[in-house]
Amino acid sequence: MIKKILRYLGSDIAIDLGTANTIVYLKGKGVVLNEPSMVALALDKGGWKKVVAVGHDAKTMEGKTPGQINVIRPMKDGVIADFIATEQMIKSFIKKVNEKKRFLSLPPTIVICVPCDSTQVERRAIKDSALAAGAKRVEIIEEAMAAAIGAGLPVSKPNASMVVDIGGGTTEVGVISLGGLVHAKSIKIAGDKIDEIILTYIKFKHGLLIGEPTAEDIKKKIGSAHPSTDEGDMTIRGRNVSEGLPREIIITSKEIREALKETLDKIVETIKLVFDKTEPELSADLFENGLTLTGGGALLKGLDILIKEKTGLKVTVADEPLLCVAKGCGIALDYLNNNKIFFLRIE
Repeated sequence: MIKKILRYLGSDIAIDLGTANTIVYLKGKGVVLNEPSMVALALDKGGWKKVVAVGHDAKTMEGKTPGQINVIRPMKDGVIADFIATEQMIKSFIKKVNEKKRFLSLPPTIVICVPCDSTQVERRAIKDSALAAGAKRVEIIEEAMAAAIGAGLPVSKPNASMVVDIGGGTTEVGVISLGGLVHAKSIKIAGDKIDEIILTYIKFKHGLLIGEPTAEDIKKKIGSAHPSTDEGDMTIRGRNVSEGLPREIIITSKEIREALKETLDKIVETIKLVFDKTEPELSADLFENGLTLTGGGALLKGLDILIKEKTGLKVTVADEPLLCVAKGCGIALDYLNNNKIFFLRIE
């Protein structure tokens, strides 16, 4: 009876604290929140920054705010860029998750993920931010490991598994065996970089200024990584660079694919680099099992085909790739009492 009461009052939480989106997994309920990692800040009378909106509410304000309000992403490349804003964002999301029992709830235990190449200082900053937001205990897990767990890969077995998690700020490539990362590499090329390249391409190629939401929309609707998955064309609107007037143009999937070629090739080269470092015995497993794509970038049309052609490995796109890291962090909650499994030591 006491255990049931404690479970109700204080639920364990897993957080995929991403550059683009934050996803919260509540133990026993699954994914309960998925919102943009955005915070709207305003200057109060004393000149201090005040949080006026978080998540979806902040995103709706992007590009439309008056001068005294600024919409920011407190996470950059998978690590904290603004500690105070991150703390407030986490606190707001925890409050939303526990809204029905907020008057009685106990501080939660949180599992949160970090890029595999993050430093001890960066990991400590994320842990401290979660603690400051109200957590009673915080455990850290690497994103590649969380993605592999969430994708259902046999991470605890001696056979090697490879995961490629393409998020908003970073791409994580990891080879996992016996519950640990054998080799891993993180690069700061992912969904946000792809949006930036699309935005820049349209500006210089077509003389049209568009915003980040439009660039993201282009990526989702006609973005392509392989000729076999080109999706025709799309009409977009923006501001003419030279005249400053509204203008409409048509862009094709082919030209977006060609604009993204160099960036996607860097992701492929990172996969090859990690594979080349893998021991022969484990490499044989990877030849047989291939690799699994997770994260929002896994949804780019034709990316699996491109990687297969460039590496010779079988490529599988995980079910619900956007949620794999959050689910993996959630599953890791069951191992909180065994710190030797999955979790990182923060010095």
